[in-house]
Amino acid sequence: MVKSSEIAGSVMHKSLGALPWWKGAVIYQIYPRSFLDTNGDGIGDLKGILAGLDHIAGLGVDGIWISPFFTSPMADYGYDVADFCGVDPIFGTLEDFDAIVARAHALGLKVIIDQVYSHTSDHHDWFIESRTSRDNPRADWYVWADPKADGSPPNNWQSVFGGPSWEWDAHRGQYYFHNFLKEQPDLNLYNPEVQDALIAAGRFWLERGVDGFRLDALNFSMHDQSLRDNPPSGVSAFEATRPFDMQVHKYNMSQPEIVGFIEKFRAMLDEYPGTFTVAEVGGPNPIGEMKAFTEGEERLNSAYNFDFLYAKSLDAPRVMESAQLWDQTADEGWPSWAFSNHDAPRAVSRWAPSEHRDEMARVYMMLLLTLRGNPIIYQGEELGLPQAHVPYSKLKDPEALSNWPKTLGRDGARTPMPWRADAENAGFSGVEPWLPVDPEHAKLAVDTQQGNDSVLRFTSEALGTRKRFPALLSGAMRFVETGSDSVLVIERALEGETVLALFNLGGDDYSVPTDVLSGGDVVLSSRPLKENLLNNNVLPKRSGVWVRAK
Repeated sequence: MVKSSEIAGSVMHKSLGALPWWKGAVIYQIYPRSFLDTNGDGIGDLKGILAGLDHIAGLGVDGIWISPFFTSPMADYGYDVADFCGVDPIFGTLEDFDAIVARAHALGLKVIIDQVYSHTSDHHDWFIESRTSRDNPRADWYVWADPKADGSPPNNWQSVFGGPSWEWDAHRGQYYFHNFLKEQPDLNLYNPEVQDALIAAGRFWLERGVDGFRLDALNFSMHDQSLRDNPPSGVSAFEATRPFDMQVHKYNMSQPEIVGFIEKFRAMLDEYPGTFTVAEVGGPNPIGEMKAFTEGEERLNSAYNFDFLYAKSLDAPRVMESAQLWDQTADEGWPSWAFSNHDAPRAVSRWAPSEHRDEMARVYMMLLLTLRGNPIIYQGEELGLPQAHVPYSKLKDPEALSNWPKTLGRDGARTPMPWRADAENAGFSGVEPWLPVDPEHAKLAVDTQQGNDSVLRFTSEALGTRKRFPALLSGAMRFVETGSDSVLVIERALEGETVLALFNLGGDDYSVPTDVLSGGDVVLSSRPLKENLLNNNVLPKRSGVWVRAK
């Protein structure tokens, strides 16, 4: 049974007009490789993003987040950056990016881009120089360590993608540290020169007109300088997906000194009023870091974690548990929320049986847009796309290939965006794409969802309705007791305006207590249920509704 629970509601709110643009903004994530191919190489590109901006703006979102398009050998498909200020030729040119910024701004969209500050590619000029000797100008720009007396790595740290976090380098006669692939050596952010170089890279993009950054894997950006061994987690080899899961990551990441770099970075950002920053913070208990990274006015604006991205099921207690970690106090940071992204299986496949995915896609979209914070919509989520099937022979994800058969990895969430159902490769490309198009996705292409009864049209309606109610954008949030793990009732309130959001995630109708509704007008429902709800106080199974309270 869901217990009565109220998140602090006595928060002082500014009037909506005084809020920064990003507070409550909806961000649409674009994965460039899979958005739209315009040059016939099977890979999405910047001109494809430019061509798709009208679709995105038509949804009613406030901004876009573009995943990495920087110069890269693509060992990790762009998250191994070889030049922080360059565009990889497979995506286009700097002029192509400038065109995106100009067009996005003309459409009223802000532009957020990834910044990967914990590591680079081993093809980056910085690393190429760093590995040449122990006394070159960039010798200390990465994390180097001598072997133990027996030649083994300096400690027991394990990488996210499998195997030790240390790679032997004969050029220096030392090991270098990598939290991810061996092709992604970790930067030494304790070095002020490294911090200055990264901040300069951020400034480069701000000068080109970007409106902020999503900071990738930020809590991986500093390590324990004593290189102490991580303690065991107690997870057995049978239970673990990879050796990484068998450790408590106390020393290879999540060091308190990260906050000092954040404050230095924020000082630069303040030279560009109106910028927005959101940190990706992973780990089994990330809320402390999320709050530390966003506390006060001298750090980042927002943060999100993997609470929902890796959840295998969704019920009311799960939502409440995550949301209640934020206290809503005046000096606390602002959360962001994502149900799907390029790193996790699509939510509608994790949480809903296949026969109910269409109706549940609407419910999940409404729920995402109800939570206090910034909703992040992943490309294709507005279409209700399920996780794509990618045969083993077509897998590209290094995580999947390293940990087969324990995981199929991230490719099923990265397959091409379907634009036209009857076109070759669903309109994504005229040649074989870098990942295959799932036939089930083609059936859900953008051109098939122009009718009123589609997930796409519903998403646009929900976004438009949300903008009409300041309470849904920045209001306080509390949960109302329902007596059911399947039913969630959320109240959002701001300056005399109250919106109740009711969600039935289960397979049985729910009788809503009369004192919960107390009258009110239905302003949005995931399916036609206004009359049923208001006349009979019944919330049908697998449905959601927003009610403006009287």
